[in-house]
Amino acid sequence: MAALTLESVNKRYGSFQAVKDLSFQVEKGAICGFLGPNGAGKTSTLRMILGLQPATSGAIDILGADDGRKVRDRIGFLPEERGLYKKMTPVDAIAFFGALKGLPQSEGKKRARDMLEQQGLGASRNKKMKELSKGMAQKVQLIASVVHRPEFVILDEPFSGLDPVNQQGLEAMIRGLAAEGSTVLFSTHVMQHAERLCDKVVLLARGRKAFEGTVDEAKATTSQFLELEGAIAPEAVSALPGVEKVEILSDDGEARVLRAALQKGQGGQAALKAAFIGGLDVRRFEMREPTLHDAFIHLTGDRPDEDQSVRAAGSEIAQ
Repeated sequence: MAALTLESVNKRYGSFQAVKDLSFQVEKGAICGFLGPNGAGKTSTLRMILGLQPATSGAIDILGADDGRKVRDRIGFLPEERGLYKKMTPVDAIAFFGALKGLPQSEGKKRARDMLEQQGLGASRNKKMKELSKGMAQKVQLIASVVHRPEFVILDEPFSGLDPVNQQGLEAMIRGLAAEGSTVLFSTHVMQHAERLCDKVVLLARGRKAFEGTVDEAKATTSQFLELEGAIAPEAVSALPGVEKVEILSDDGEARVLRAALQKGQGGQAALKAAFIGGLDVRRFEMREPTLHDAFIHLTGDRPDEDQSVRAAGSEIAQ
């Protein structure tokens, strides 16, 4: 059964359309990545799901309700704009947010202490929030958003600004939420997190859905890559059989590292054979499988860190 369904959802801000005819589903208990470049319409969509702003047209069903505000006590939300009271302790901050969702203060504080201990923050539970590192504070805010044990968790750019160690810790927390039965929808423009975490991904570009399916299904839409190193001209690699596109990864003046995208269904054997017969100076070669990042570029024509919608219409309305 679906925990979330969007059908032909549109969102306009004056003459600018941020979300265009968007339809997708998230099954109960799944971890779903909502992916796209900044300004693609992700935050606008999350706000419509939560009932924080109305859709211009279309239908949204979340946990059986047509408005997220009707089931808000069953939803946990981590906004992109972080904010906890700096003079509060982590225990008090978590209990406070739990109380907003109907959790008694005593139970909220008990859960806060237990969850902080599980995340390695037990020694910091009575410090002021302003004394914590950014990574620690972000963990506290995630705990605060799920202390009431919601059925559906929405995370808006949860990995933003975190170092690799804290990113791994946050990934473990998200897996733990799903293991306990929560449905998780998180937005990000960092494909690596989605590739490691998600049962399903929805790719968004310029307000439209570009893809919906599993990570493997997304990667299957694009082809393999052949990476070559040597004193090789990109034009010579472009002329090899089966090569569709060539990208220069590095160039130190003596040797280049080139990545050749192969045509769909093509292996690299014919290209390598032609390179050696043609006497190209190939010092190293390696076949590489496509990543979710590659699939995103193939499916949308954008790089995930691009911000075309914001440049076109202004960040205040694109968000």
